[in-house]
Amino acid sequence: MTAFPARIDRLRRSVLYMPASNTRALEKARTLAADGVIFDLEDAVAPDAKAEARKGAVAAAQSKSYGKREILIRANGLDTGWVKDDLAAIAASGADGVVVPKINSAADVRFIDKAVSAAGAPATFAIWAMMETPRAILAAADIAQASPRLAGFLIGTADLAKDLHCAHPADRAPMLYAIQHCILVARAYDLFILDGIHLDLDDEAGFTAACQQGRALGFDGKTLIHPRQIAGANAAFAPSAAEVTRAQRIVAAHKEAAAHGKGVTLLDGRLVEVLHVREAERLLAHAAVIAAREAAVS
Repeated sequence: MTAFPARIDRLRRSVLYMPASNTRALEKARTLAADGVIFDLEDAVAPDAKAEARKGAVAAAQSKSYGKREILIRANGLDTGWVKDDLAAIAASGADGVVVPKINSAADVRFIDKAVSAAGAPATFAIWAMMETPRAILAAADIAQASPRLAGFLIGTADLAKDLHCAHPADRAPMLYAIQHCILVARAYDLFILDGIHLDLDDEAGFTAACQQGRALGFDGKTLIHPRQIAGANAAFAPSAAEVTRAQRIVAAHKEAAAHGKGVTLLDGRLVEVLHVREAERLLAHAAVIAAREAAVS
């Protein structure tokens, strides 16, 4: 069992990638409403800027000036010449963890664990595995159990579609098997799981639909590429007022039934059992954490 359970007190509705080579972006991240920020050393950084970007990401993480936001740094891939220095620097940076792209196997995770541990990473330092290759999807259960540091999965739908040679439509139908398999594994091993990015910044309707689909599938939140996507993700991956009211009524109805010695009851003509109560309680706990976060920010 992982040492990093998918806790309800850790919000990951919106996790924003920001290029570590962009100093202004790193500074702006301190004021954004994202639940988490990933300083990116990989796709967003040109080869000749990798070393300087690494220094910038480490300095930003060491500053501890990002409030309640979870701070991660995405390393370059394991098959690159940068990853060794990346892992050593990130492990000692004070970031909450490292995001590693194109994980393929449990052995990859164990390699990362060994590298960051040797570099002095604290016990709380987490590994986030990007699931974006066919080999990763097939090995998801082994990857999930590879290290106590492994906290969760991030789906990389763009790279996955490329490797599957499949289309990438708005409903992501050609990839749903792979996506749902990863969600199943994440729940089996108590990991969090975040949906992939939405590339078209002008497609607000498509982004909203993707967020709604992601929540319906069971994702905890969504990875983002621009601050304008934060509000939409935060709204989509939070309980609505109607859902909160319904959950409160379910808990109250069950409590009343239990007081009369009944294990089940009816609410609006629908059966309410303990499993419905547990899910309602989880939803209410999630809503309470969100309310506390928003109160602290305002």
